[in-house]
Amino acid sequence: MDIEISKIAKLPTKFGIFQIQSFKEGEKEHLCIFKGDLKGDVNIRIHSECITGDTLSSLKCDCGEQLDFALRYIQENGGLIIYLRQEGRGIGLLNKINAYSLQDEGLDTVEANLKLGFKEDERRYDVVNFILKHYKISSVNLMTNNPLKIKSLGLEVELKQRIPIKIQSNDFNKEYLRIKEEKMGHLT
Repeated sequence: MDIEISKIAKLPTKFGIFQIQSFKEGEKEHLCIFKGDLKGDVNIRIHSECITGDTLSSLKCDCGEQLDFALRYIQENGGLIIYLRQEGRGIGLLNKINAYSLQDEGLDTVEANLKLGFKEDERRYDVVNFILKHYKISSVNLMTNNPLKIKSLGLEVELKQRIPIKIQSNDFNKEYLRIKEEKMGHLT
């Protein structure tokens, strides 16, 4: 894997002060946000970019709230967030907005991706093992509700435990969360 790695810098946030580092994989520039030493069983969140949720605070999904949960958790307990640049479950921003339009017409999140000619989830996690090796991490506690993510990761480190992410639904994402649970097997 040909990856360019930035230096480490401080990242002060509303959640606390973290360290940040970038990993450039081709055209994609992924981020690692961490706090504390990354020894022992490291708490990690592998988070895929969601501009609408993470940046614009969209209520259509739970992505921004999951990222906030992870930042709070790592601020309190130490660990690492691997922020992967793969918008819209890997279909890109333009197609994600097209999927949103189909959802406005009544399709659910999975049906919309399929109608656009994609799989329900196009994300890839190849770079994750590279990053974990870079930090010399050998065992993790993974923050996720997505069992397919656990399978897809192909982790080359020991998975000690899953840390569930508890998010309250709202009127705009209630159906989205139900579909994630029913069609994609998400845990609570």
